[in-house]
Amino acid sequence: MNQTTKIVLVDDHSLVRDGIRALLESEEDLEVIGEGASGKEALALVDEKEPDVLIIDIRMPVMTGIEAVKELKSRNSPVKSIILSMHDSEEYILQSVGAGAMGYLLKDTGKAEFIKAIHTVRDGGKYYSGDISNVLVNHLLNPAKEGIEGPKRNKAADNPFDLTNKELQVLKLVLSGLTNKQISEKLQNSKRTIETHRFNLMRKMEVKNLIDLSKKAQEYNLV
Repeated sequence: MNQTTKIVLVDDHSLVRDGIRALLESEEDLEVIGEGASGKEALALVDEKEPDVLIIDIRMPVMTGIEAVKELKSRNSPVKSIILSMHDSEEYILQSVGAGAMGYLLKDTGKAEFIKAIHTVRDGGKYYSGDISNVLVNHLLNPAKEGIEGPKRNKAADNPFDLTNKELQVLKLVLSGLTNKQISEKLQNSKRTIETHRFNLMRKMEVKNLIDLSKKAQEYNLV
């Protein structure tokens, strides 16, 4: 019989935790022994429960998932961490890996891949879903970029808004007239992920609508 893997699950949305817990505990060798809603709670739970694996979201109040993972690494904690996020931005991925995360999965990951990731990380390996692996490979193939510990986005004149490569890619597709659904199919990302990229584009470029987005993109030669 396989040894049970003890898991602490941390996400600030209780419905998300409920769904993930149900998914994980349908497996005989996985057990969720603690739940939390912030990075601070994650640290306390790891100290108290001594889990094998920590599954943690990035964006949470009080302390982010990346900050919590980095703190655990500084303590030489034996727990193995997996970042679970709806964001596939290069910035989050590189910071997570630099902080010490052994895995990075998107929240729309299927059950089979989710379970495989947990088993891989539990056994000392690293696991990144396809899109995440592509980001890491691109980073390694472009040594001119900053180190993985803390990427400092290119502030050159051709990218004054600190856009990631994926955001620039989505920007071009948005301005070509494609819908979020069409972009998600083209890039093989979930529709929700594309919506997040689109929101980040509007926020970073400080625009409220598609017309202003197009004007600013042309003004700064982004497309």
